[in-house]
Amino acid sequence: MKPFTIPKSCLLGSATSSLQIEGGDRNNNWYRFAKEGHIRDGTSPEEACDHWNRWQTDVDLLAEMGHEIYRMSIEWSRVEPSPGHFDEHALDRYAKEVAYLRKKGIEPLVTLHHFSEPIWFEDKGGWQKKQSVTLFLRYVGKVVQSLSPWVSDWVTINEPNVYLTAAHIEATFPPAKRGMSHYLKGAANMIEAHVHAYKLIHEIGSLHWNHVKVGLALHIADIEPEGFLTTHLGSMVMEHNFHTIFLEGMTRGIIEAPLRKRSSIVPGIYADFMGINYYARYQVQPSWNPRTLFFKLGVKPTGRFNDLGWEIHPQGLYVKAKQLYEEYGLPIWITENGTCDRADAFRSRYILEHLEVVTHLCRDGIPVERYYHWSTFDNFEWNLGLAPRFGLVAINYETQGRFIRPSGKLYTKIIETRKVTKEMVAYYHDAVKPGRIPQYVRA
Repeated sequence: MKPFTIPKSCLLGSATSSLQIEGGDRNNNWYRFAKEGHIRDGTSPEEACDHWNRWQTDVDLLAEMGHEIYRMSIEWSRVEPSPGHFDEHALDRYAKEVAYLRKKGIEPLVTLHHFSEPIWFEDKGGWQKKQSVTLFLRYVGKVVQSLSPWVSDWVTINEPNVYLTAAHIEATFPPAKRGMSHYLKGAANMIEAHVHAYKLIHEIGSLHWNHVKVGLALHIADIEPEGFLTTHLGSMVMEHNFHTIFLEGMTRGIIEAPLRKRSSIVPGIYADFMGINYYARYQVQPSWNPRTLFFKLGVKPTGRFNDLGWEIHPQGLYVKAKQLYEEYGLPIWITENGTCDRADAFRSRYILEHLEVVTHLCRDGIPVERYYHWSTFDNFEWNLGLAPRFGLVAINYETQGRFIRPSGKLYTKIIETRKVTKEMVAYYHDAVKPGRIPQYVRA
């Protein structure tokens, strides 16, 4: 790796989600899911990082770290604890947070659905029911009316492809009901909800801002076939069902098979940016199980891996971002990119390698306007619990103490100078290998 300079046109910051950091809410489906014993390490999101109470301190920490942008989400179950009843206190609390972010010079990007929902919504059938679209839009309208004085940039739904895969294929997310038909019903309803939310947010937001930006944040995986015929066919199936149906539906209003067209969706433009959540490369491998169509998802055994076994493959970000820009022509916002590294042994190298990719994309004429590192803080990592550590800021869950990791300090230095120097490369990239804990971490 050579030294490089990051264009000032690409803003740098980090991202979180409400359920993963806030704590204090028992009205969401993840709290119930945890109480039913579905979390690997036995923990729950009941306390998490206690961000609900410590939000001002945490925003001060973001400012101290020099972040220019910050992606956060709204907890639906907090603001609408029962159907049609909105908690004005909760809405006011979120308004104070986004106003304080602006006061500190940090641009907020607000996500309206990030994997979690009110228990009452799930009990009504969730995204399996057509009424989910109407219920979501009621919530969206209320939140956008409340926060638009301070927020111009919105993500409607985070990673619908991951949400539906985990909930209805792997059964590791609530409601944990397996079935491809459930996946497809949910996809159709989420796409319709996004299309109408896009129009609604622009309608409300235009009363406060000249330029309102609305998009999705889609998990974009670098999927590579192992080489067998079945793995090539498997890659095509996975690309279509995991990427294409959401990209076409949520950016263009084009409904791809096997989804059924809906009269309320008219082809058009329904995204102002392409939000990419990129983490790893996956390999489609052969399988003898006919139920999986003779293929399965794995990783290349020769790769570099994080604590969760995800392959670290920064080149995939370049490939996927370039493909998406050439196909859709939308500015690229990397809405999530990060790694699980409890010892902070290779996160710094991960940051350098992926920011180098961002720089190459910009040099090649692909407008990467924003980069949000995942995550600001260690957090509740869904069905895995509190054990995985993704944060630039380490959290002591017993004391709720915050500690900026060396990788977080490196990222701050990069934001301040916009440069990666020879010294940074030598210390954080060349000397650090995944699995090896360098002396500066142990000390």
